[in-house]
Amino acid sequence: MASVFGHVMASSALGMSFFKKQLRSGTFWLTAFCAFAPDLDVLTFYLGIPYSSQWGHRGWTHSLVFAVAFGWLMAWLFYRRHSDFQRIIWWCILATASHPLLDMMTDGGRGCALWWPFDASRIFLPWRPIAVSPLGISDFFTPWGLEVLYSEVLYIGFPALAIIVLFRMIRLNPIKSE
Repeated sequence: MASVFGHVMASSALGMSFFKKQLRSGTFWLTAFCAFAPDLDVLTFYLGIPYSSQWGHRGWTHSLVFAVAFGWLMAWLFYRRHSDFQRIIWWCILATASHPLLDMMTDGGRGCALWWPFDASRIFLPWRPIAVSPLGISDFFTPWGLEVLYSEVLYIGFPALAIIVLFRMIRLNPIKSE
């Protein structure tokens, strides 16, 4: 899996690029939570559910169906009466969906059940440049943790920054029709 840092970088880039009017403290923290929430499935290890189960790590919580349902639910719980509700729904869904897509770019694990419940197969993307993250916080203070952070800055952070800059430039210089 990508680390919580990589997942939050992606959801932040989405917000700063596509949801600028909705970008405020509350929506930032909510979408950051949406971006790493699929990894709460690691709690299933304590319940004796094996990794390979559709209910285990990188199973159903790493699917697009989960992203839509969870993103919608989070937006509804916290912003249903807000004038930007529809846009916040989209940001929450995209932040949640970014999670399995980033995990599918890591060099470890068993892939993600992206198409669950229609297909519980675990898949990766063909290009897997992100070093898989350690599960324990203490492991981030090792060479492995530094390798993960380096790969995330390189393959998530820099592209996220480029997208933010590109969309800000587009907003500053809109294309005018003649």
